Amino acid sequence: MALLDPPTRKPDGDGSVQVRLDPADRIGNAKVFAVYGKGGIGKSTTSSNLSAAFSMMGHRVLQIGCDPKHDSTFTLTKKLMPTVIDVLETVEFHAEELRPEDYMFEGFNGVMCVEAGGPPAGTGCGGYVVGQTVKLLKQHHLLEDTDVVIFDVLGDVVCGGFAAPLQHAERAIVVAANDFDSIFAMNRIVAAINAKSKNYDVRLAGVVANRSAGTDEIDRFNDAIGLKRLAHFKDLDAIRRSRLKKCTLFEMPDSPDVIAAREEYLNLARILWNGTPALEATAMKDRDIFDFLGYE
Repeated sequence: MALLDPPTRKPDGDGSVQVRLDPADRIGNAKVFAVYGKGGIGKSTTSSNLSAAFSMMGHRVLQIGCDPKHDSTFTLTKKLMPTVIDVLETVEFHAEELRPEDYMFEGFNGVMCVEAGGPPAGTGCGGYVVGQTVKLLKQHHLLEDTDVVIFDVLGDVVCGGFAAPLQHAERAIVVAANDFDSIFAMNRIVAAINAKSKNYDVRLAGVVANRSAGTDEIDRFNDAIGLKRLAHFKDLDAIRRSRLKKCTLFEMPDSPDVIAAREEYLNLARILWNGTPALEATAMKDRDIFDFLGYE
């Protein structure tokens, strides 16, 4: 990645530093999705079960975790995997010394898993980490036989670095609960996606309602700004227990709730694979959304 050249390229936003994608680092023919949402809202659970659903449909799937916690893929692999940054450090950042098996691991039903990791807190840019990960995958020709790539991204997209996966994605998915905080965060994510869509192919796919009995506030917000709900996962104990068991819902014992949730993930995968329209959503100003979601 390199800094944006202001005279030749329109900035994504109004920030003082813009980061652009090297055209050579573009992901090939795979369908690429970036999953965003407030911290703790269930992005990794959503990403892993969605990866599993795509794999159950017969697609070759790669999931890339973009969080220093490197816990995006552990329900697929059953353990915490070393990060790309970890393994690069062992070879003093000489990427040519790495082998694919050093940083990519096979998980449930053949899903390939990579944890990009991140710089130590307060010392670097998440965008650099994402860029180095994609470079490695391309150098080792690991994207050529991949049908679906899912980026599971940190919750905060204020920094342009954390928005870096949007430079690779075809569609962005927002995970939100039916509450003020996650809808407020979703509004900021919509603004970030719109900023990146000025210079990149990424567009909004829609919203996954998670950990919520109802969707009334999500649906009201969607109607107001031009979003669409793609799926709804209730606050099921089976989903919580699947994380504790380090497995996907597709490996949990059958029950009516589990079967229904699996089918919802499979349906979400079908919708995304068949292609979603590019949504033209307009984020609210912070004060406006505060008034919109508040009660008298």
